[in-house]
Amino acid sequence: MSAIATGVSSNLMVRAADVMLKERRRLILLVRETPLHLGHLRTMAALTEMGAIIMPPVPGFYHNPKTVEDIVDHTLERVLDLIGLPAPDAHRWNPE
Repeated sequence: MSAIATGVSSNLMVRAADVMLKERRRLILLVRETPLHLGHLRTMAALTEMGAIIMPPVPGFYHNPKTVEDIVDHTLERVLDLIGLPAPDAHRWNPE
């Protein structure tokens, strides 16, 4: 995250993220390390200002997952929604 925010392209993954931001394309970052210190939060804010989407992979439980795979699938379905490729069988919030 820090390398992406500062433009230090030390490997292919960071370079690809840098190009996504440079080209104004959608960059979704699933950050998982917690707890977060102020430096992490500032980096996330900087990346958001640069156009990235910060999405912690926090599981939703409203769809009553039965397995870890259900939880992972739900997170991936949310990512697919963000990139404009919604999964037709994705679990959606339904208050009823």
